[in-house]
Order: sequence, then C-alpha cells, then structure tokens
Amino acid sequence: MEAGTSFKRGIKAGVPIAVGYLPIAIAFGVLAKTLGIPSIVAMLMSLIVFAGASQFVGIKLMSLGALPIEIVLATFILNLRHFLMTSFIAQNLEKGTSKKLMPYLAFGITDETFAVASIEEKGEISPQFMLGLNLMAFCFWNIGTLTGLLMSSWIPEYIINGMGIALYAMFIGLVVPSMRTASPILIVALAAMAVNSAFYFVPVLSFVSPSWAIIISTVTAALLGSFLDGKGEVTND
Repeated sequence: MEAGTSFKRGIKAGVPIAVGYLPIAIAFGVLAKTLGIPSIVAMLMSLIVFAGASQFVGIKLMSLGALPIEIVLATFILNLRHFLMTSFIAQNLEKGTSKKLMPYLAFGITDETFAVASIEEKGEISPQFMLGLNLMAFCFWNIGTLTGLLMSSWIPEYIINGMGIALYAMFIGLVVPSMRTASPILIVALAAMAVNSAFYFVPVLSFVSPSWAIIISTVTAALLGSFLDGKGEVTND
C-alpha cells in the first residue's frame, strides 16, 4: 500500500481517538488552571510528555508541592507499560522501516493508539499508518489542553466532572468490536479486569495504591497476551 494511502488511513482510524481525547484534554487544561499550575507548564506537559494519566498525576503532585524527582519517578512508573507496547509495535512494523522514524512513532503511542494499531493493521504495521494515527491523537490532545486553559473560567464544574467518562466510552468503543470476534482479546481484557478488581475488593490487597494496581494489571494482561501469542492463539486476523 502506498505511503500516502496508509497515512490517510491512519488519520481516519484516529478520528474516534481524537473525539475521545478532546474532552479529557479540556478537563486537564481546566484542572491545571484550577490547581494554579502555570499555563505554559501545562501546555508543555501536553507537548512534551503527552501521557494523559501521568499529566493528571503530575499537576496534582505539583499542587501538593512534591519534589521534581518524585514527579518524574511517578511518571516513569505509570508509563512503564509503554515499554511493552512500543516493543510490540516495533517488532511488527514493516521490514525496512527507517530507524529515524522510530522515536517519533514511539513518542506517539498511547493506550488508545496502541489498541487501534493492534486491531486495525493486518500483518505488518505500516509506519505511515502509525504516524497518521499518532498525529491525530497528539494534535487533538494539545488542542483540547489549550482550549481548557483558555476557557477554564467559562466551563461549569458539573460539565468538567462528566468529561472523564468520555475516555472510558471511547476505549470500550474501540476494543469491544474486536472482543466479539477474537476470544484471546476477550480473555486478556477479562484478566486485566479481574486482577484490577482484586486490588479493590480483596482486603489483603487493599494496601496497593491505585496507580500500582493499574501497572500490575497491565503487566499481567500483557504477559498473558504474550503467552497466548506464543501459542499462536492471538493473531491480527
């Protein structure tokens, strides 16, 4: 497939992500303003860090007076799962993909772009497809952040509180269609839910913080997915 066609296909596949990211990014911008974080800092976080959950945690820690090393460490731990996601994408990119493209492709990978790339691409993943997909997510995340910073005083609080559900609705919309036709994906998703629920409902595990619970659930599901993949049960078909 031609590079231009793959890029356009990535742009098109990124539309649902863009729609889902916009309200979350607006909420981030509004929250940053509410917590007294300088607009330039919040904007740079979206431009340079580009990691939703970590950004929310980061501005909260800033507002609490946390040390820079604590903020960096929390961001690192929350994003550990990206090692697994970028490794998967790198191993499945088209042969001959320029190494100069790798940093840009890795930077743009989020939970949602990873999910779409894993589902949409049959066989090898086109780097142009990933660029188009990542570009849509990155642009709308930053547009949303800027909108939130500029409109923070105009948006009612009850609307801001409701924006958070958009991310969950978007993710369900992306993953559920594939779960219907691919049982291994359903198994991995259910395993992640079960492990994460255990940290909430089992008393002896209640000491684990929510951020660590997410990390452990993600790694467990990823290991299960790798195991199923090794047995040839997970495919892109």
